[in-house]
Amino acid sequence: MDRPVAERPVAEYRIEDLARLGGATVRTVRAYQDRGLLPRPERRGRANVYGDEHLARLQQIADLLERGYTLASIKELLEAWDTGRGLGGVLGLVAEVHGPWTDEQEDRISRAELDAAFGGTPDEDAVREAVELGVLERVPGRDDEFVVPSPQELAVAVELYAAGVPLAAISEHLRELRGQVEHIAGRFLEFTTEHVFARYLDRRPPTDADAAEAAALVRRLRPLAQQTVDAELARAMRTLATRHLQQQLAPPGPPPKEDEQRLTALPAATVEAVTRLVGAAQVAEFVTAAVEREVQGRRLDALAPRHQPHHAVGQSD
Repeated sequence: MDRPVAERPVAEYRIEDLARLGGATVRTVRAYQDRGLLPRPERRGRANVYGDEHLARLQQIADLLERGYTLASIKELLEAWDTGRGLGGVLGLVAEVHGPWTDEQEDRISRAELDAAFGGTPDEDAVREAVELGVLERVPGRDDEFVVPSPQELAVAVELYAAGVPLAAISEHLRELRGQVEHIAGRFLEFTTEHVFARYLDRRPPTDADAAEAAALVRRLRPLAQQTVDAELARAMRTLATRHLQQQLAPPGPPPKEDEQRLTALPAATVEAVTRLVGAAQVAEFVTAAVEREVQGRRLDALAPRHQPHHAVGQSD
């Protein structure tokens, strides 16, 4: 004869135990109760008794707070859960947004390796600045080791330092660059929210189906921001670097005159042909006259009527 399966005992917690297991304080638990985020405990005599459902709810709140939700929005989500609309799709969307936005893997570096990479001389101010910027993260209990969230970013700093850029200048440049990149990221989010995600945000909280579709779109759109910035940065660097190099290599003296600027804009083959025709001394004057003649001709064409009247056969002028 089979023995009956023993039922799992129901967990019961005092408020102090619930707070400790949920990583909160007693004051926080009471505040959540007052806001309607936590169900009321069972009253037994003069004691309040909490169960596993309270602990699970407390952990859900902590997770959503960590993901950036406000208590007001958390209350909406939890009310949706309680009325049967579910949190699965919403939490899936939250997880997708908080997922990695790069394939780069974090690394670790010892203090000795860090000092060696930057000249071999310890620089506490530079390390403090790097930690403040998030280029390095301290390892709890370890003063001789750091987490490197972006090895690529640290490698750029190493190369710039090796090229002669002071650490203070590198930090300042990173602060400036970060502000500009955050502006670009904010504009991209505003753009995609307006044109892509607005239809999913009209209903709050969104249904599981809407949240799942929005999460799939996040996966598709995630690489687009970086691809766009990469392409535009390459284009800008190509244009500006060429212009900057020309300025640096230009002979000292006053800036080129307008006719000389016209020459630099012409194809080399055209300049060579004009030189053979009129001589090197007359090239600028010739090009200027030709440009003025072309402009004047276009103005006359614009003033002329579009359609000339046809003369009848045999009719004299």
